[in-house]
This record gives sequence, structure tokens and C-alpha cells, in this order.
Amino acid sequence: MILTVNIGNTHITVGGYEQDTLRFCGRLHTDPAATIDEYAIRLVNLLSLHGASPAQIEGGILGSVVPAMSGRVLAALRILCNTRILTVGPGLKSGIKLRLDNPAQLGAELLCGAVAALAECSGPLVVISADTAISMMAVNDKQELVGGVILPGPQLSLNALVKNTAQLPQIDLAAKAPESILGKSTSACLQNGFVLGTASQLDGLAARFCAELGPQTAFYATGNLPLAIRDACRTPIRYRETLITDGLYRIWLKNKKG
Repeated sequence: MILTVNIGNTHITVGGYEQDTLRFCGRLHTDPAATIDEYAIRLVNLLSLHGASPAQIEGGILGSVVPAMSGRVLAALRILCNTRILTVGPGLKSGIKLRLDNPAQLGAELLCGAVAALAECSGPLVVISADTAISMMAVNDKQELVGGVILPGPQLSLNALVKNTAQLPQIDLAAKAPESILGKSTSACLQNGFVLGTASQLDGLAARFCAELGPQTAFYATGNLPLAIRDACRTPIRYRETLITDGLYRIWLKNKKG
């Protein structure tokens, strides 16, 4: 079994592949206070939950956008198994040229997402990765990663708004927006603002990406982008829940020994 681990600001996503097939995919909460031993225990429990064990791990790959957590999770993996664990970053082959000012600053999830999306679409394309933030990264028709945008995720913005106001309630971003933009209650106004507002924001950015990359640009999304927001977008978005996990595995394949 090949283990893929992606460390995000909110979740750590763990996948297990056998014979090029994803056997399981699970999530742990990203906890900056957890120790190496605690992460090892959580990983063992996650494997057990899906009917797997550390003894089955033949190799692995780790990607991270939280540098402070990378060493701890990697050390926990080394407690579980003696096998080689690759880390996404300089030195690993991805098959994509990075046309960025500082390629080392590129988040691992965006590179992995682009690798997986290119296996389905030759480009141009944009990968939308939604976690605490929403990141959109473009790949041109030459399969070069050429840049993008980062903006606050809707849940982060909602939490900040509710925290800093006296009477605004929390809402469920997974719920559909009302039929009319004319909200008749505080909750309906918030639902419109965050669901339709985020969708309109993504549509506006998508139009700008298409203006630079071409009208046939495909948009792939993964992570915590609620269905209600995706449905409210006028831009066709192909949602792939395991896009980053699949990209990690494809990068592992490109760099495995033998």
C-alpha cells in the first residue's frame, strides 16, 4: 500500500493506494498542539478504521501547506513504518514546469491538484483548492503552471464576521441560498451574501482567468467548497473530492525508485 498524506490548515487528508486504486481516504483534524506520538496514534487508528495496518505501507508521500506541522507528521509516519516517505517540494519530479517568481512558495496541494487535473484534461485549466483559504492556480495549454490568486474561504470570513458583530448569527454554508436575492431575514441575507457572493466572486475571477488563458479553460475544484456555492456558480466547475490525493499518488509514481 502507498500512503498519501496532505497537511492542510484545517485537515490532514490520508489516502491509501493499492494497485493504482484508491482503497480509502480519511481525514484528521490539523492540531498544532498534538505531539509526534499523538499523531502516530491517530494515524494508526485511521488505518485501522479502514481495515489497513502500518505493516502494509510500502511507500508514502507527504505534501503540506503548514511547514510547522510537516516534521511532526513525518516523524509520526516513521514511527509507523520504515519505508521511504517522499516530501513534495524541490527535487521531486511533477511533470509540470513552474513559471513562478519563487516556485518554492507554491503550496503542495495546488501542484498536486494540477498534476491530477492534467491527467484528465490537457489544459488550459484552473485548480480551485478550498480549505481555510481558497486558492486558484492556472495551468496554460503548454502544461505550465503560470500563477493564480488566493482569497479568504467563506467559512473563515463568516467566522470573522460573526465574531466581530453583535447580532449576526452563524449559518450553514452547505444550505442553498434563498430563491430571491432579496433576503427577508438576517439569516437569509447572510445566506445570500456568502453563497451567492462567493459564487459571484469565483465567477468574476473565472472570467479573468479565461481572458488570459482562453475561453476553453476548465475549472477543477476540491476541498471544502460547499455544493451550494458550486451550484450557484455560473462557471462550470468539475468537483473532484480526491484531486490532491490522486495528485500526490501520481507524483509518487513519477519519483519511485526502480
